[in-house]
Amino acid sequence: MDLKLESFDGKKAGNISVSDALFDREYNESLVHQVVTAYLAGARSGTHAQKTRSEVRGGGRKPFAQKGSGRARAGTIRSPLWRSGGQTFAAKNRDYSQKVNRKMYRHAVCSILSELRRNDALIIVDKVDLDTAKTKDLLAKTKALGVTNALIVTENAAGNLDLASRNLYDISATDAAHVNPVALMRFEKVVMSEDSIRKLEESLV
Repeated sequence: MDLKLESFDGKKAGNISVSDALFDREYNESLVHQVVTAYLAGARSGTHAQKTRSEVRGGGRKPFAQKGSGRARAGTIRSPLWRSGGQTFAAKNRDYSQKVNRKMYRHAVCSILSELRRNDALIIVDKVDLDTAKTKDLLAKTKALGVTNALIVTENAAGNLDLASRNLYDISATDAAHVNPVALMRFEKVVMSEDSIRKLEESLV
């Protein structure tokens, strides 16, 4: 299929031929939900840790006699009932990652890109050229494109583009190799360069 191609300053630059498998796929909501959930779960650190009664230091001696004190019997000061004792159901290091097949992941990303194209949320530019690393210059370019909240995808986002977008919350830049479903769905618009599309066609189709 052919899509409209623009320059990075908002001028029309003709058309570009893209793969139907990448931009004309039926939207699979359940698959996208599964992949996004798995991606977010994989980002969890899972480093929380608490101590059980066997891991808390001390408590080897019985605190007081079994009978005669009038108090409830106690065998250790590290009981979860005591202050500074162990945790009853202690949180332990855990891996939250979920298995997602590579084919499912690729299908979900293609499904999201197709939906962006159908909703006119996808802007394709011939190349992303930024002469300086100034944020105001990047904002001037995005304003010319008519976007205020966008993800910019290039073949290589390092250099001026990375430095110029680093301090912006509504504008972000990423490489085609690091495109993920969460980033594609977070922003209102997605601006993709021609070389990044060719890269995605190689890796996803």
